[in-house]
Amino acid sequence: MSLNVLTIGEGPAVLLLHGFTGTAQSWAGLIPAWSAKHRVVAPDLLGHGGSDAPTDPARYALERQAGDLAELLTLLDVTPAAVVGYSMGARLALVLALEHPDSVARLVLESPSAGIADPATRAERRLADERLADELERDGMEAFVDRWEALPLFAGHAALPDDARARLRRERLSHDPHGLAASLRGAGQGAMPPLHDRLGEVRVPTLVIAGALDPTGLERAGAVTDGIPDARLGVIVGTGHTPHLEAPGDFARVATDHLSATHATH
Repeated sequence: MSLNVLTIGEGPAVLLLHGFTGTAQSWAGLIPAWSAKHRVVAPDLLGHGGSDAPTDPARYALERQAGDLAELLTLLDVTPAAVVGYSMGARLALVLALEHPDSVARLVLESPSAGIADPATRAERRLADERLADELERDGMEAFVDRWEALPLFAGHAALPDDARARLRRERLSHDPHGLAASLRGAGQGAMPPLHDRLGEVRVPTLVIAGALDPTGLERAGAVTDGIPDARLGVIVGTGHTPHLEAPGDFARVATDHLSATHATH
């Protein structure tokens, strides 16, 4: 597989993993400050942006994508790296830490989930993701993005500056619909094996971040925090599912404090 990867800066490495419908540019507001002290590595994940978009959903399984990322870090000679992941990217970061622990120095997990523990609920989610993928391939990107942006999950985006909302929309519209559909089928919460029973295996310093206005996300973040030894939870007031977009200053402050400790270990 070919991944489109942004690399910039020098110092302890930080791997940035965006969410579904995002790209490396999702972190644009944070990269300038972080690249002043870190080697920032920001890939477009499989099926997104300029990276390959295979049609086989099995290729998007989080375990396989984690293997890609471990290889990427090795090729760049930046192992181990701190890993910052948002939503889907946070789930991928968890799998990377579990399957390739030597690749990860520490974690920042924004709006994470350890998956869906109940088999029946997980099966329902998989069917819902399959329907969404079908709609995406049938109706195209614009109709899908219109529905995606209207989700209550992203209600906080209405308060973003006009240029920020326009950039987000351009980013979402830039994708290959078949790549996004395959990502939904292969890497969605309905497809991923639940990780709740394995969270205790994570042995790196972990910061979990959630928005105070995202009750479902806050509950999931709390479960992840409780399961990882010595993990800390940071709740950012006035934000929903995307604190790094809705309150970038607060998010950067909390996350940077955690990342700065890499200087003491490398």
